Amino acid sequence: MDRSSLPGGVRGDPAQLIHRALDFKTQGAQCYKDKKYREAIGKYHRALLELKGLPGEQDRAGDGQEPRLTEEQRRAAESVEVDCYNSLAACLLQAELVNYERVKEYCLKVLKKEGENFKALYRSGVAFYHLGDYDKALFYLKEAKSRQPTDTNVIRYIQLAEMKLSRCSQREKELS
Repeated sequence: MDRSSLPGGVRGDPAQLIHRALDFKTQGAQCYKDKKYREAIGKYHRALLELKGLPGEQDRAGDGQEPRLTEEQRRAAESVEVDCYNSLAACLLQAELVNYERVKEYCLKVLKKEGENFKALYRSGVAFYHLGDYDKALFYLKEAKSRQPTDTNVIRYIQLAEMKLSRCSQREKELS
């Protein structure tokens, strides 16, 4: 739906858009808990679509007709966005055939806004590992480990990535 077609030519009240996005995110979280991952993915995408209706950076300097976001609304929208991308990555990792490229993409979006986000660091590491980029996998996994040093999943993936890297360097030595 094109938000500019709403009455009055505005995209909608930012508070309402954020509220609807939050509702979809909450529904997505419930679907995830119920192991309805495809349904959860749909809810998270709907939440992100609601956020797309908010005035963006280009609207802030604009013609004064767009409702501007308050600082509180901007933070709320960013929080919903980060949570949705993180949750989308979690849903994708539950699939039978995991799209690691998409997991990586979503996690990097989270890390762009929250560079310290443990789950996004860990999931990025997992995605890079399965995509065969063991150096990047190790980078993100070690970053995750610095946040939660005892997490057994992180430790296991670090060991796997290190084993792959040592095998790669052994092969290179054998070939030279």
